[in-house]
Amino acid sequence: MSIASGTRGRHLTRRLVQLYVGLTLYGISSALLVLAGLGLEPWGVLHQGLAERTGLTIGVVSIVVGAVVLLLWIPILQRPGLGTVSNVFVIGLAMDGTLALVPEIHGLPARIALLALGIVLNGVATGLYIAARFGPGPRDGLMTGLHRLTGRSIRLTRTLIEIAVVTTGFLLGGSVGVGTVLYALSIGPLAQFFLRFFAVPEATADAAPENTADAAPGTTAVGAPDAIPGPGAVDAAVAPASPEGAILRR
Repeated sequence: MSIASGTRGRHLTRRLVQLYVGLTLYGISSALLVLAGLGLEPWGVLHQGLAERTGLTIGVVSIVVGAVVLLLWIPILQRPGLGTVSNVFVIGLAMDGTLALVPEIHGLPARIALLALGIVLNGVATGLYIAARFGPGPRDGLMTGLHRLTGRSIRLTRTLIEIAVVTTGFLLGGSVGVGTVLYALSIGPLAQFFLRFFAVPEATADAAPENTADAAPGTTAVGAPDAIPGPGAVDAAVAPASPEGAILRR
């Protein structure tokens, strides 16, 4: 997938709106998890730890880490899409903007509510930007690229990467807690539900080439000519080894 791929078709406007709304909400949801102070998502732990050590804002750290991870795509022959590059910048900017505008939250009940809102909103955001079909984020692309090169399973590759990320972030001072566990357990089902909910109702033929290349035998890629998502159809349409399928199996 190239940066320009997928930027055409009757649903382009809707897909672009979904992409940028989704990425913005993702940044907002990550900021809410920071404000809750009960544990962050795996990459958030690393971002927070690096922010503590460098004095940079967590949003700026997210952008820098995303850019570095994107550079790692070069040796593993991954090609970015518009959504990949946008992911690097939009999420970090949305995080810092939210943290600057939302006051610090006190009291355990309010923090628990903020944690729950952040996790659910993250699921909504994930469904929105993945359903837009403009390419995976840098971190998910790294995972699927390593999966392709090593032959190891998606689950094992994701697990090893996220263990390394959480451990490093924790040692640097990032927040690991009940929120980290709840996020890990709930983001897969939430993303699956909202990916189905936000699926573009009519597939476009131009989307087929960018997805079918990664489709496993016997599967139909999202956006293939005859794959019109409906209730329950998205699961069958997402290639198991694709970034979309990998995210659904978090």
